[in-house]
Amino acid sequence: MRQTVTMMRSRCNADPIVRITLLANRDLPSNLALNYLVKVLPQEYSLTLFLSESVGRAQSPPELRMLAFYEQTLPNKLWFPLIDAQHATGELLTFNGLAKHLEAPALSLADPNSEGGLSTLANSAPDLMVSIRFGHILKSRAIAIPKRGVLNLHSGKLPEYRGVMATFRAMLNNDKELASTIHWINSEAIDAGPVICHRATPREPSRCYLANVLSLYEAGCLALAGTINALAQGQMPRSEAATGTGNYYSFPSTTDLARFDAAGYQWADPDMLTALLARYQPPDRGGYEET
Repeated sequence: MRQTVTMMRSRCNADPIVRITLLANRDLPSNLALNYLVKVLPQEYSLTLFLSESVGRAQSPPELRMLAFYEQTLPNKLWFPLIDAQHATGELLTFNGLAKHLEAPALSLADPNSEGGLSTLANSAPDLMVSIRFGHILKSRAIAIPKRGVLNLHSGKLPEYRGVMATFRAMLNNDKELASTIHWINSEAIDAGPVICHRATPREPSRCYLANVLSLYEAGCLALAGTINALAQGQMPRSEAATGTGNYYSFPSTTDLARFDAAGYQWADPDMLTALLARYQPPDRGGYEET
């Protein structure tokens, strides 16, 4: 741990942060998180965005296939193309709409650890990399590229909920609060780097899974922006190795899914989803035309 802190202090005292490479997944929660983040980051940062197309392997249980429809198919193949075709923006921006905050439109990154992927990351010349729901584990050569390290916004409390779908596990455990975590990625170990901070929100028992996940990102991204700004000002945010080994979770088993259903939980509330997607729709008159 002492070596990790020393390494990060030396990175913090290095060159100022100007260029940030964002790593995210092409899904609705990542998109919402990016909308929150770009609105609170100072404009002097130069942002590059690379997207994974999925997290893990394709899932066969019908519940997880339906979740993939809500998170990816519905926005990426049905709704966002309709919004982009209007050449105007609403309150929230599609992945294409986010380009006005980026150096260039977002690109897919199939394997960040391949020679081609490493070259792509290196060419973005990042001072700092930031991961939000990115679908690939970064290995040592990728982690070493940014001068100031790699931050991750994890949608679960660490170390209690390492791995995927932490909110699902918290709901099964009937937790009173849901949390996100900002931590360093300093090795290939998943969600195991030094923790900078947690941001918690009360869990409403009647709220659907997707709404619970989405509820984490406004406060999480505000804290993430604060961490980035502190680093840019030469301040090293305090971080500590997570106490205890915690738990690592993969995708839910059929038994887990049955427990979720028996508890009466809903994957996605149609009214919530409709209201959220409507925020991407440009106003009927005028809109926010892009030049």
